[in-house]
Amino acid sequence: MSQPISEGDYVLLYLDHRRTYLVKVEGGKSFHTHRGFLQLGELIGKEYGTQIRSSTGTTFVALRPILRNHIFKTQRKTQIMYPKDIALILIFSGIGPGSQVVEAGTGTGALTSALAFHVRPTGRVYSYDIREEFLNNALRNLKRAGVSEYVELKNEDITQGIDEEEVDAVILDMATPWLVVPHASTALKGSGTFVSFSPTIDQVVKTAEALRENGFVEVETVECLLRGMQTETGKTRPQTLMTGHTGYITYARKALRSSSSHCS
Repeated sequence: MSQPISEGDYVLLYLDHRRTYLVKVEGGKSFHTHRGFLQLGELIGKEYGTQIRSSTGTTFVALRPILRNHIFKTQRKTQIMYPKDIALILIFSGIGPGSQVVEAGTGTGALTSALAFHVRPTGRVYSYDIREEFLNNALRNLKRAGVSEYVELKNEDITQGIDEEEVDAVILDMATPWLVVPHASTALKGSGTFVSFSPTIDQVVKTAEALRENGFVEVETVECLLRGMQTETGKTRPQTLMTGHTGYITYARKALRSSSSHCS
């Protein structure tokens, strides 16, 4: 039997594919929906995946939240990054357990949560943002996702420099990533990765030029479009609405400067 639901745990209450609710389980607390209210204390000691009925008899399923759920359910003060883009960024970055990662800007902490999830338990994410209120909100989201201990939040302007040295990756979601490229070149270890997410092509052009000027190699830009499918017997077809353009992802690797040597 899997670990049961405990007081203080988060569960994802699933009604249907459009209506899900991320809630904290507390004894004596009720959660109100348009389909009646649920007594959350009834879930304590139950197994994840159990069904719970509301006051109107509507059935909800109590699922264990995964990273995707925490990202979509973040408390938002800025636009969050879509999982489709986060997944590509993780692949391009090459990070894993033990990696040291510099990130900017933090925003809601959605990307930060994914980075921290993948570098744990021995890695660390250093996340820069110039807006203190964003950092405070991100910290709440990181704590809810259970990854705050792997993140150091920094209320600093990364365009003025990067404090860390010999890091594995520099990952940016900000308006002027090209201004960070020289600092990233200094902070990254040899062969380290640079990944930037930008909504406009003008940002991409400036960033790619800066990368080449600073000796980066394997400079590449991609766009990821995601189309969902309606899967019902006799009605299976592409969904009418899709997540189209969200941004461009630019990727590069740090090449070490060549050193001249003379043989006599």
